Amino acid sequence: MNTTIAMLLIQDGLTSGTIYALIALGLLIVFTITRIILVPQGQFVTFSALTYGTLQYGTMPLTAVLVAGLAVIAADLDVAGAPADRRWLTARDAAWRQLAWPAVLLVVTFFANPAALGIFGQILFTIAVVVPLGPLMYRLVFAPMADANILPLLIVAVAVDVAMGGLGLLLFGSDGVRTAPLLAMSIPLGAIRIHGAVLLVLGTGAAAMLGLFLFFGRTLQGKALRATAYNALGARLVGIRVRRAGQIAFLLAAALGAVSGILVSSIMTVYFDSGFIIGLKGFIAAIIGGLASYPLAVGGALVIGMIEALSAFYNSAFQDVIVLSALVPILVIRSLLSRDLADEEPAE
Repeated sequence: MNTTIAMLLIQDGLTSGTIYALIALGLLIVFTITRIILVPQGQFVTFSALTYGTLQYGTMPLTAVLVAGLAVIAADLDVAGAPADRRWLTARDAAWRQLAWPAVLLVVTFFANPAALGIFGQILFTIAVVVPLGPLMYRLVFAPMADANILPLLIVAVAVDVAMGGLGLLLFGSDGVRTAPLLAMSIPLGAIRIHGAVLLVLGTGAAAMLGLFLFFGRTLQGKALRATAYNALGARLVGIRVRRAGQIAFLLAAALGAVSGILVSSIMTVYFDSGFIIGLKGFIAAIIGGLASYPLAVGGALVIGMIEALSAFYNSAFQDVIVLSALVPILVIRSLLSRDLADEEPAE
């Protein structure tokens, strides 16, 4: 390996690691607030990439149909669960809060021309249609069992991941998509050139991380989410709506997944079943952070990206095997640390 190859591998590792960092951040946000291990996090990436790729190919995707169907079910559940004397008000509120936006998306889907939207419009539509999947998923699947233990929530999360994989096959088919680079430029750096897609991924990742830092540290809503993550019961006692916090957590996770999907679609071919392996690598990064530390998760994601790049260079056939094998020692170390901490606790 010479210097040129090493610099190319570092570039690839940082690019992949930034994508995994965004996924890991989504996982951590959801887990710290709701104690749900969001296995379908990678599916947000897949749905976003496939939706954006379908627009790029000149066809309107049917993702909005899925969003509208889920929104109708959520609205029906809200109306059915409301007291009899308030069902009309609940139905009116549900029609405005839950059905108005999906209706707009349906109008765009069936009457807009993808080419007329332009690149910027296609990106906005992709984000607008994928992000609502997060709160809808929480409302329909996880909110009714919010008080369950972690294991049942994990089993349900795996089931949702499998179901979304099937829906992805139904909506987009088995063909993969790869979009044109969003930035058709490159900057020379020594013996290599840094492509615009790489700069966009790194810049977007840094901006997203900074935005999350400011949101959780400077805004009232972000501080409320932090309080919910620290002590859900205490947050509920001081008037913080824990269910609302869960919806916001899923919305943020879906937004990170949507942005990641748009970015990753220009650097790799994405298929309907790509979400699991992408999400799993983000999950490894989250495990490195102990499902609690955001900086450690980001650092772990960058390490995973570098391991993946080196594995692809030395033995591409075992690339994913090598990366996923890194989970074993991480789990062993975490298990040992947890046991040590448990041993230090005083016996009651």
